[in-house]
Amino acid sequence: MGKRDREILENICIESVAAEGNSLAHVNGKALFVPMAVPGDIVHVQVTHKRRSYMEGNILKLVKPSPIRLEPFCSHFGDCGGCRWQPIPYDKQLEFKQQQVIDQLTRIGKLNLPAVSPIMGSEKTVQYRNKLEFTFSSSQWVPSDAFCKEGDATATTAATDAVSGVCGPVPAEVSETPPLPLPLPLPVPALGFHVRGRFDKVLDIEKCHLQAEPSNAIRLAVRDYAIEKGLSFFDLRQQTGFLRTLMIRITLSGEVMVVVVFAHNNPAAGEDEAARRALLDHLHQQFPQIVSLHYVINTKRNDSLSDQQPILYAGKPYILETMEDLQFRIGPKSFYQTNSGQALRMYQKIREFADLQGDENVYDLYTGTGTIALFLARHCRSATGVEYVPEAVEDARENASANNMKNVRFVAGDIKDVLTAGFVASCGHPHVVVLDPPRAGVHEDVLKVLLETAPEKIIYVSCNPATQARDLALLHCLYRITRVQPVDMFPHTHHVENIVVAEKI
Repeated sequence: MGKRDREILENICIESVAAEGNSLAHVNGKALFVPMAVPGDIVHVQVTHKRRSYMEGNILKLVKPSPIRLEPFCSHFGDCGGCRWQPIPYDKQLEFKQQQVIDQLTRIGKLNLPAVSPIMGSEKTVQYRNKLEFTFSSSQWVPSDAFCKEGDATATTAATDAVSGVCGPVPAEVSETPPLPLPLPLPVPALGFHVRGRFDKVLDIEKCHLQAEPSNAIRLAVRDYAIEKGLSFFDLRQQTGFLRTLMIRITLSGEVMVVVVFAHNNPAAGEDEAARRALLDHLHQQFPQIVSLHYVINTKRNDSLSDQQPILYAGKPYILETMEDLQFRIGPKSFYQTNSGQALRMYQKIREFADLQGDENVYDLYTGTGTIALFLARHCRSATGVEYVPEAVEDARENASANNMKNVRFVAGDIKDVLTAGFVASCGHPHVVVLDPPRAGVHEDVLKVLLETAPEKIIYVSCNPATQARDLALLHCLYRITRVQPVDMFPHTHHVENIVVAEKI
């Protein structure tokens, strides 16, 4: 069935928000999930998927906007895959996220909860990210209606219709004489974000509101320089081209790191070391704020840098983030919470919940660059961090040394393999364990060791309350939940961080 033949549902009232940031309505007893809608909207919806108990669809027409709907602040809204909750007032976003945490802990985990603390909103709702990654593409994605905007010339409309068939019939006065065949538009390179749900489509970004300047200036300078010099952008399907991705990190104090990823170092292709050096020199000269400039040559099919070796081109090998009186070194591959200001508030809350008296052993599992372990180390006898990324552990050890922390150690390895009875015997029985796993949650083997070890308190920090609920359900035989604290790290998205304190019964 073609897109134009799909069922259209008219005058649908959006009721609430649902999983994955979609909004929810009901049609003839069947759930209908619609992205980009706001509770209270009246919309026409084009159905994209039908299942036995639910449907999915996209807004075809906004018939009547919700009383709470806001005008999106970003010109890329709807095309870019991020910040999908821009039309929802921030106080309502927080309400929805709070309820999401409660629903997932009670429905998935069947957990008995104390009164859930009010969600900690982010003090900054724009320019809050310290890290962004952009993708080069040899052919930018253009929304089909971009050619049909009011005020376009008739010739442009007719040309677009001939190319894509999206602008409706050609006016009669034009169609009387068969038009000459029109050439397809030449592909235009892009540097931006992937279109939602499309690995091979990249939207060129003029201005992103997620990161402070000089982020936009750096991205546009790289894009314009590359186009001017004829450097080829990567073709995601053909796996050809010179420029692959661009990463920008900015600390609260304004230190900037840039990592440019190239696809090859092949003199025969006409784009060798000289072209790479010229681009990096241009960046270094144009932006003195860049204190750490790296590049990577990635010849793989995927863009992951976890198995790649960044090469320092200019400046320091790291940038420094300061939290209270602690400094943290952040390298090109370091994991670090992307909302620095909100991360500080979250770490302070974890420290409060740990309620350390000075004689405890603390484990920080999935420690990353050691931020939580170092935050707690000054208040306990010892802190032990475990992390599976070796480079992150190196950063953590450097951070411990730079902050003159003598009572903290860091171990590299898969936590389910590291956390054994022998490990516990050598590091000391933990009184408090902090868990901060990736979205997939904690491995079942780790939970089994925790039940055998039975620390007095487990503080579980999660970016996915659904897997958090699943894991806590496996601990309920020995632990009761005493605190639940949602934290908003990502305004204008459905994502929510959550802290749960579980104490031994």
